[in-house]
Amino acid sequence: MKTKKKKIRTSLSSVPDFIAEHNSIIKESFIALLICALGDLFAGIILGNMTFFLKTFPGLLVIIPGAIGMRGNIFGSFASRLSTNLHIGMISPKFERSEQLNSNIISAFVLTMILSLFLAILAKSFCILFNFESIPLVDFVFISIIAGIISNIIMLPITMFISFKSFDNGWDPDNVTTPVIAAVGDLFTLPAIIVAVIILSYLNYNLYVKYIISIVIIIIVLCAFVYSLKMSDESKKIITQSTPVLLISSVLGVSAGGILNSSIETLLTNPSLLTLLPLFSGESGSLISILSARLSSALHYGVIEPVKRPAGESIHNFLICYILAIVMFPLIGFIAEDSTEILGLSGVGFVNIISISLISGIILLSIMIFVVYYISITSYNRDLDPDNIVIPISTSVTDAISSLILIAVSLLILGAAI
Repeated sequence: MKTKKKKIRTSLSSVPDFIAEHNSIIKESFIALLICALGDLFAGIILGNMTFFLKTFPGLLVIIPGAIGMRGNIFGSFASRLSTNLHIGMISPKFERSEQLNSNIISAFVLTMILSLFLAILAKSFCILFNFESIPLVDFVFISIIAGIISNIIMLPITMFISFKSFDNGWDPDNVTTPVIAAVGDLFTLPAIIVAVIILSYLNYNLYVKYIISIVIIIIVLCAFVYSLKMSDESKKIITQSTPVLLISSVLGVSAGGILNSSIETLLTNPSLLTLLPLFSGESGSLISILSARLSSALHYGVIEPVKRPAGESIHNFLICYILAIVMFPLIGFIAEDSTEILGLSGVGFVNIISISLISGIILLSIMIFVVYYISITSYNRDLDPDNIVIPISTSVTDAISSLILIAVSLLILGAAI
């Protein structure tokens, strides 16, 4: 009994030492997650002011979660690849052109275009399947691809700038880029969709021009996809490994919308939960992305062995995520409730919302750390690059189950409070 008590005391006393040892990782990740929270908060405000567009273009809401998720998946993976290449010296942080960098840039651009086309077809298919009123397929395609082009123009340089500058200044890009890129993607995806919708509104006055432009865009996207497969071995590897994963991720992203729709009454009658939703989803995805990127880089330069039972550095990364979760999830719960009160709406109370956010976050993280770990080692052992696979799958699964967990915990806690 004394031995057991001694072990517990030793374990507890080692917590401050662990935090001190990993202070820079925790600090960098915490700052990045704060930035992500701000991006998600602004994204929620923008979405709240898109009522006119959502009514005028029925079915548009179906494509939005998938589009936001896709930006994070593609550019999160792009940032993770840049981070790995920076760590192993394949790419210079001085913005110097190289075949490796060019292949990554073109692959990210093409993946955005081809996935935008798929997302449009998928959104229309869901609308038909569930008998939702919706705009024509050609409108879905036009909005999705134009929004993808606008996002590319913004996201590519920002991703490179953040990755290179963080590495050049002594920060680990694995701790910084993925959550910041997710926040930037959340922030700019909705405005890009709005711009695409406005352009489409003008083209609707001349349907022939709209159809011609849409057909030309589709042909260009398909040609770019074929070209990227032939451009280099690196681009072919990225495209062939990423495309199937991103297709699955798109389906999961659209499915997350279905989970939310099934509990729409609960969300609408509790505005603070509606505010918490994008914050919780964004923070969860960013936290899991940090873990994914760190495990991927560690596997590449041999710090972690791809074995079935996690140990050593893998466990350290899990603990870092728990430390960040214990701080961040109560914080975003507070932000959600406070924002609701500032807007003059009725919330669920600070104790309830903080409890909901923290408990949901810990449950989600406890599931996802093992999902991420085993996807990482499985892909690595099968000679697949984890940078191309882990972030898209893990963040998409996170998006889908985060909504389910948050709603289930909310119903339990609010039900017990009545």
